[in-house]
Amino acid sequence: MKKKGILFLILLSIIVGRHKASAQSVIVDATIDSLQIFIGDQAKIKLQATFDADKQAIFPIYPDTLVHGVEVLDIAKPDTQLLNNGQRAVVTQIYTITSFDSALYYLPPMEVLVDNKPYYSKALALKVYSVNVPLDPENPEQFFGPKSIMKVPFTWEDWYVAIIMAILFIPFLLLLIYLVKRIRDNRPIIRKIKVEPRLPAHQIAMKEIERIKAEKIWQKGQPKEYYTELTDALRTYIKERFGFNALEMTSSEIIEQLMKIKDKEAISDLRILFQTADLVKFAKHNPMMNENDANLINAIDFINETKEKEEINAKPKPTEITVVEKRSLRTKLLLGTGILLLAIVIIYSIIYIVAELYNYFA
Repeated sequence: MKKKGILFLILLSIIVGRHKASAQSVIVDATIDSLQIFIGDQAKIKLQATFDADKQAIFPIYPDTLVHGVEVLDIAKPDTQLLNNGQRAVVTQIYTITSFDSALYYLPPMEVLVDNKPYYSKALALKVYSVNVPLDPENPEQFFGPKSIMKVPFTWEDWYVAIIMAILFIPFLLLLIYLVKRIRDNRPIIRKIKVEPRLPAHQIAMKEIERIKAEKIWQKGQPKEYYTELTDALRTYIKERFGFNALEMTSSEIIEQLMKIKDKEAISDLRILFQTADLVKFAKHNPMMNENDANLINAIDFINETKEKEEINAKPKPTEITVVEKRSLRTKLLLGTGILLLAIVIIYSIIYIVAELYNYFA
């Protein structure tokens, strides 16, 4: 009986020992490198698990916070070490944490799953101080409090853009005023100068007489208008051909001046034409139809008899004629776009310069 009792105790001790060894086969431990930190400083928690190498372990993953008020900044890659000829494994996981609220935080035990069975570390604590509380009263030089706001020194490089905008502000403003005035007055931005050949005086006069002849104003009961246009065409021709201002002279003064240049026969018919025109304009004379035709022929004959002889292969005399083109819809759109862009640049320049001055002197 005694032998059986001893054998039973031996077997019982073996079973209990195996159970205890099995219970101690997984060890989970957690440590923190600093129990006290300032707001915004960092601390590192080292979570370590020791277990048989043939088992699988899963460490906790915290997306943003460990507990309320303690943030997880980083989770390092696990580090694995093998012991006892590869029979045991030690896996270490580092968690970087911080806090922005001063308080004493309780960090609960951290859970590690080994073959889907949970094991827990011990709990930790973290004390977070605000910046006005020194961490080590014996060594205050280790902590430097908040500094006063420093004024940025003046450098020309920081003002290059503002200076350029200030220099260009006046030209841009003047250009904007010019464009607005042009579009308001419906005037072109640029006047084009076109050079055209100048016709001889007799050709210009003959074109005007042909126009008067085609309109037949005298047949419409308007003899005064007819003789006014006819004599004006002759006066313009005489001014261009003979070089004196016939437009400002009376009929008799024109005839007297012509007689000094031409013989009487060349201007006899012209004298009759001017006399008839004066009677119509000032004495309300109503000439006959054939008389009007005759005076038109007299004007043509006078021009042909007194015109300058044209040289063969002579180049026409050029004259400058200012041509003002009508503004197209496309030009108006481009002009409006230019005004809008200039206005935006000017407004932005003002805002930028004022903001720079305010920031510097504030």
